[in-house]
Amino acid sequence: MPLFTVQNADDPRLAAYTSIREKDLTAGHGGRFIVEGKVTLATLLTRSRFAVESLFLCETRLEPLADLLAHVPEAVPVYVAPQDVMDAVAGFPIHRGVLACGLKGATGTNAARILNDISQENPLTSTLLMLSDLSNHDNVGACFRNAAAFGADAVLLDGQCCDPLYRKAIRVSSGASLWLPFAHGGSGDGMVQAAQDAGYTVWAMTPHAGAAPIGSVTVPGKLAILLGAEGPGLPDDLISAAQPVGIPMSAGSDSVNVATAGAIAMAHAFAARAG
Repeated sequence: MPLFTVQNADDPRLAAYTSIREKDLTAGHGGRFIVEGKVTLATLLTRSRFAVESLFLCETRLEPLADLLAHVPEAVPVYVAPQDVMDAVAGFPIHRGVLACGLKGATGTNAARILNDISQENPLTSTLLMLSDLSNHDNVGACFRNAAAFGADAVLLDGQCCDPLYRKAIRVSSGASLWLPFAHGGSGDGMVQAAQDAGYTVWAMTPHAGAAPIGSVTVPGKLAILLGAEGPGLPDDLISAAQPVGIPMSAGSDSVNVATAGAIAMAHAFAARAG
């Protein structure tokens, strides 16, 4: 594991880490993405399906992370700097002192391939989480974390969703977006149609009055749970293309956070199958 000491915030080798609060590397810079913190670094090094380009650590983190750093591929450089230099590079205080740069790869995984792979592994029972028009990185990250917790096989996101490999989304997901299969792109109706063509029943989660209460709906073998944007929710055309399902709640409340709605629906399906 090659270690390189950095004493200058302008070092060109750290270009990927410069002002990471203000930029989204997934939108350019060769398809790179940033992970921060020990938990996500551990996932990147031991469980991720993405390659690691480099690490950037505060010098005080080398000894505490020694066991984890043993998993760093031999050719991957590890840049080490004092705390003040690291903060200057990143553009804000990096209290965890742990950053890494990963590579998305030349091609992304598409929905058709994911659905085919799942069908080969779990032809009768599987769960998808499908996200439409979610532009909030915290919500997307939380949805991935919930999907991992409740055994979803994959996450599908339409092209209006933010990238699940954005730094904040990865952190909020606790690294789940680094290993849980996902496809990102296309339209919401195309995503629904692809799931239905693969034999999935699609639950469109909505607070609309005509939606069936989730407790009254039989959990199918192949289930896709569809969530819409915080606030407006799913558009009418997507709701009508699927099975509208609602979550009963107290008077005066008409909805919950989108990630919470997804967690309730996935937990319901998970418990029904476990029982």
